[in-house]
Amino acid sequence: MTEFNRWLEKVKDKELKDELLSICGNDKEIEDRFYKSLTFGTGGLRGELGVGTNRMNVYTVGRATFGLADYLLQTGGYSAVIAYDSRNMSKEFARLCAEILSFKGIRSYLFPCLTPTPVLSFAVRYLKASAGIVITASHNPKTYNGYKVYNEKGCQITDESAKIITKKIEGCDYFNVFTPNENLITVLDEKIERAFLDEIKKYSLTKITKENAPKIVYSPLHGTGRVYVQKVLKEIGVEDVYTVKEQEMPDGNFTTCPYPNPEEKEALTLALSCADRYNPDLVMATDPDADRVGIAIKDEKSTYKLINGNETGSILLYYLLLRKKERGLSYKGSTVVKTIVTTDIVFDMAKDFGVEVKEVLTGFKYIGEAIDELDEYLFGLEESYGYLIGTHARDKDAVSACMLIAEACAYFKDKGKTLFGVLQEIYQKYGYYQTELKSLSFPGKDGMVKMQEILASIRKNPPREIDGELLTFDDFSKGLFGLPKSDVLRFKSQNYRIIVRPSGTEPKMKIYLQTKGKTISHAQAQISNMLKFIDAII
Repeated sequence: MTEFNRWLEKVKDKELKDELLSICGNDKEIEDRFYKSLTFGTGGLRGELGVGTNRMNVYTVGRATFGLADYLLQTGGYSAVIAYDSRNMSKEFARLCAEILSFKGIRSYLFPCLTPTPVLSFAVRYLKASAGIVITASHNPKTYNGYKVYNEKGCQITDESAKIITKKIEGCDYFNVFTPNENLITVLDEKIERAFLDEIKKYSLTKITKENAPKIVYSPLHGTGRVYVQKVLKEIGVEDVYTVKEQEMPDGNFTTCPYPNPEEKEALTLALSCADRYNPDLVMATDPDADRVGIAIKDEKSTYKLINGNETGSILLYYLLLRKKERGLSYKGSTVVKTIVTTDIVFDMAKDFGVEVKEVLTGFKYIGEAIDELDEYLFGLEESYGYLIGTHARDKDAVSACMLIAEACAYFKDKGKTLFGVLQEIYQKYGYYQTELKSLSFPGKDGMVKMQEILASIRKNPPREIDGELLTFDDFSKGLFGLPKSDVLRFKSQNYRIIVRPSGTEPKMKIYLQTKGKTISHAQAQISNMLKFIDAII
């Protein structure tokens, strides 16, 4: 209440002041907005838009930027690149960041329009900047926005850096007064866009011709992917691309898809409707900041089937290895990097082709960090629809992934194969892996407490078997397998794998299920067993 009353006194923004006044006397609402400050972690800030210390607004974003500026000045940082997506307040937050950094004597390179997250990662490296900021809440609902911080390598900041920045932020006030130094704010031109597109085209492996060019329906889901995906597809020779008109232009309210997540079938409803009319080879959709891509392909009945991130990643890896082998390009001994929750079919495929696999914690930043430790990086993938070919960036990149998916479609089309047929080929060769993600929501202060109680209970009495198979139990909070400590639990048997972890960006517990069956139907039956198993222990 003390902080709430202070905000009543200090807030000047009329809209936020009215919002404060509207919740006077509502103790529950005041508690939810002011019981804590938004947590700053390796993913930066993310939360619902609105007034309060536990919301995304000009005061919480400003405070975070003052803290980041102090960190940069302490570590010798002198410049930062700033990008933003199509969400409500993204442009305003980006400009605010540039103004505060300039006030602190740090040069800002500000993108003039909506820009994909992977382009921000690329730009930090290209401009040799000290840091990057991207204003985005990725695939969250319209009520959210976020603030991601990148280091000088274009990778999301490390755990250690996040802790130091957090302390700096805690030493800053929400209502600091500042005057921008316009001489230290540089608005970028199209040079970065051109450099990014030229760089990712270097990873092209298959020539697109009139005969093999795929026909594509694409949706940017009102986000940043539109310009970049359309351009790269056209420049590699894919001319027949229908962009979903209702979702082509930026819309911070995501009117046609309230949850703009390409992992969700509802987000692709309009794209699939267009597919029924235009009969494309594949359907693609990128999330608002264009770091994730989801696809639908025709099955054996010519019905469009959404495939998950593990399946898309498997197809892309298979294509890369086959194509490099066919062209006599170096790949043996190179390394594929995957997260611990990503399909283990990667191990089987890598063994077959003679490449290495490095496994990291969940979060693409760990893949980004791993790249510089490797002699030869080949591909990075995570189950949540994120992929990175090449070292132009240190974060997942849906723009280059769209290029790769189109090329894979063309390559296999030349061989008389569909992407669905290739997926069946992969399963027949390496095993019928099936995966599923179950998410449980725990909103509010009480929800976070409940989630931690459940995890503590599982740690105290971990299940010992499933379907007659003995389970091994790994508690990653102990820092196992040379990985950083993480609040993750894993159960494994010969044919089952279950991973439980609280989300780092949402009030959710995520449960990752994987099984390897003798057939697809057998594997799907095993998934059903796992769901019953989860219901019993949670």
